[in-house]
Amino acid sequence: MNDRCDVAVIGASGYTGAELLRILLAHGRVALRAVTSRQMAGQSVAESLGPNAPGTDLVYEDLKPSVVADRADVFFLALPHGVAAEYAVPLLAAGKTVFDLSADFRLKNPQTYREFYHADHPAPQLLEQAVYGLPETHGREIPGATLVACPGCYPTNAILGLAPALVAGWIDPMQIVINALSGVSGAGKKADIAYSFCERSGNLAAYSVPVHRHLPEMEQELSHVAGRACRVSFVPHLVPVIRGMLGTLSAPLVRGLAQEEAQAAYEDHYAGSAFVRVLPPGRLPETKDVTGTNHCHLAVRVDARAERLIVVSATDNLGKGAAGQAVQAFNLRMGWPETTGLL
Repeated sequence: MNDRCDVAVIGASGYTGAELLRILLAHGRVALRAVTSRQMAGQSVAESLGPNAPGTDLVYEDLKPSVVADRADVFFLALPHGVAAEYAVPLLAAGKTVFDLSADFRLKNPQTYREFYHADHPAPQLLEQAVYGLPETHGREIPGATLVACPGCYPTNAILGLAPALVAGWIDPMQIVINALSGVSGAGKKADIAYSFCERSGNLAAYSVPVHRHLPEMEQELSHVAGRACRVSFVPHLVPVIRGMLGTLSAPLVRGLAQEEAQAAYEDHYAGSAFVRVLPPGRLPETKDVTGTNHCHLAVRVDARAERLIVVSATDNLGKGAAGQAVQAFNLRMGWPETTGLL
């Protein structure tokens, strides 16, 4: 186990990249050696992040993979899908470890990638070695990985909420319904009138119905947890907050289930988790309690009248849904406590 690690963040100008920088600069065991951004090249990281970047003299640079590879041992890619692979391929060939926060290596089937991302997969030869970076379901694989595919925000919220029920076999895995609300930062930092203040403030909207790009990722990983095929009906919504995510997850029960049994089983499933908390009876998750952290709050309810299980799951789309989770997986990879540098 190393005491410190040289790290670079590639594509650090977006919301996720900025959150990564904030966490890594305060991590304690990280030496941040390079921060890249084509848009912000030459600008000071300290000026960009303000009080969230104490003591750094780094500047954003526009560096090719061959150049930046010499700067660090571990690379976080906060890039759009398709572009991330352009860095992952040469960095892995140079013997580096890569944490990719895009969708390029989450899906195991390149045909599924083509169907949902409308392009041929940019590096199908790497799919087999990529490890899905959700520590609560792939924690044993991450320490030996050189390519970690960090999960999307919606799948993280849903998988953590449904995993105990699927493991226990309480629900019909082919009739899962997921409704999830996301803060606008989940859409990324881009100049688009649809995400402007005047369009989003005081406004709730569903989008990408019935097919969202995170849908196959959810089904793939829920199937991994369940040990059998899962099918999901997923409706995402944008809500007028900057960050935070709330999911309401439900499915038909396949047997009678008491509320006390469900509560106890969820608490037992996550008893050793550093970041997942099952709330006590009488409480439901709220985004204000997890925003700015790497935590997930869950509540499980048995709807005996409708014979369904309902789970409410709260996360931060930039924290546990993106940057915080990537650092949690990084900590596991380095042999450090999962909580290192995280709230």
